[in-house]
Amino acid sequence: MDYKHTSVLLNEAIDGLCIKPDGIYVDATLGGGGHTQEIIKRAINGKVIGIDQDDYAIERATEKLKDYNNFIPVKNNFSNIKEVLRDLNIEKIDGIIFDLGVSSFQLDIPERGFSYNYDMPLDMRMDKNQTTTARHIVNGYEENELSRIIWEYGEEKWAARIAKFIVREREQEFIETTGQLVTIIKKAIPKQVRQEGSHPAKRTFQAIRIEVNRELEILENTMRDAVDCLNKGGRICVITFHSLEDRIIKNVFADLFKDCICPPEFPKCVCDHRRKLKIITRKPIIPSDEELVENRRAHSAKLRIGERV
Repeated sequence: MDYKHTSVLLNEAIDGLCIKPDGIYVDATLGGGGHTQEIIKRAINGKVIGIDQDDYAIERATEKLKDYNNFIPVKNNFSNIKEVLRDLNIEKIDGIIFDLGVSSFQLDIPERGFSYNYDMPLDMRMDKNQTTTARHIVNGYEENELSRIIWEYGEEKWAARIAKFIVREREQEFIETTGQLVTIIKKAIPKQVRQEGSHPAKRTFQAIRIEVNRELEILENTMRDAVDCLNKGGRICVITFHSLEDRIIKNVFADLFKDCICPPEFPKCVCDHRRKLKIITRKPIIPSDEELVENRRAHSAKLRIGERV
């Protein structure tokens, strides 16, 4: 089956990289290869490294981009960006893009267990080789820990109640499928609330997926490492899909913009801290009305861009 993938904020992100024809670029979230393909078209005499921890993403992007001899696919987690470049004998790069969250084709393949629209085994792993799945979290975490991740990562106001219902249900039988979990979530959320807005399981599924893949845990250090890898004038473009991710990116960019991190009461600077990043987007770029109509997954997307100094 051919799974359609439409890259969000494609033109804005590619333009934001200010691509040089002979530059070296990294697509840290290769996914369907949409961003990579556009970078390759402009970096005709350069190199483009595509990183993904998902075997299927690597396979399908390699097939899609087989006619380009300057594309280098790498199966790894983007948190290992420095290791990836070291293995390729690359010291510095001219740009890097992150398109965070779950890929369209991961959602669209029911067996991956990411979607609340299909009744499939609870999985949600981006890297199929890792051992921890959504099933382990749903059946193994203490109630207070379940409540915490659903509240923090899903920003779900019914988190405590959902956690309580999950624990109560799993005492009767193991929760094995996405369908079982959706049913429990619907029981936990009052009927009048379920009828408002998006799918009642959306936030909880997001939270569990983030926990399975340690998405937020690794994000801050990854951003700092990525900026370290940039040449002077190199660009970093980051697309986020929820406020927690965007807040982390905003705060890291702001910290890397600082010239001094000494306490304000110090009479002079002693920290030897130097600005690493110029912030190109004071406010994040959001999708146009046209894109929102054409691609429903563009909703809530934000793009932030920085430049190495």
